[in-house]
Amino acid sequence: MSEHAGPAPAGSLTPRGILRSRPERWLFKGIYGLVLASALVAALDVPGEEANPGQDALWVLLTALTSGAAHGYAHVIARRASGDGTTGPSRLRAVLSEWPLVVAVLPTVAMLLAATAGWWTEEAAADTALVVNTVALFCLGTLAARTAGLGRLASCRAGALDMLLGLVIIVADALIE
Repeated sequence: MSEHAGPAPAGSLTPRGILRSRPERWLFKGIYGLVLASALVAALDVPGEEANPGQDALWVLLTALTSGAAHGYAHVIARRASGDGTTGPSRLRAVLSEWPLVVAVLPTVAMLLAATAGWWTEEAAADTALVVNTVALFCLGTLAARTAGLGRLASCRAGALDMLLGLVIIVADALIE
């Protein structure tokens, strides 16, 4: 995939702003965030325990923020350790660049907060989050493949493989419960 040096031509379908600059980065981080949210919601929804969806929502959000910060800082450490002499973004900018990971968990957090408000049970919120995240994994995987220049069928296969991650979490959750 080639990078555009200048502004996109008028009529170009290339997204503007941060999405145009490095779409593979936000796609990767979004997929990672969806898998993280799914794994957490599956692990936190324990049958037989008293439901506490508000606390679960907080854990999902805090884990995503911590994971994003750790991932961004790991890039800073790796760049420093490589000694390549290039100056990269500041530590804070490297950490803040992990925003897609955190954004990807927000629908799960919202569903858990809706359970806190009594709109549905925690179990229904967790199950719905797992399904929504699995569908979103398919969509982001397909979009990532299309962004990489793959055709529609190959992109759908790539999306299906990403969706498989969500399905593995759903099956594991069912077996463990």
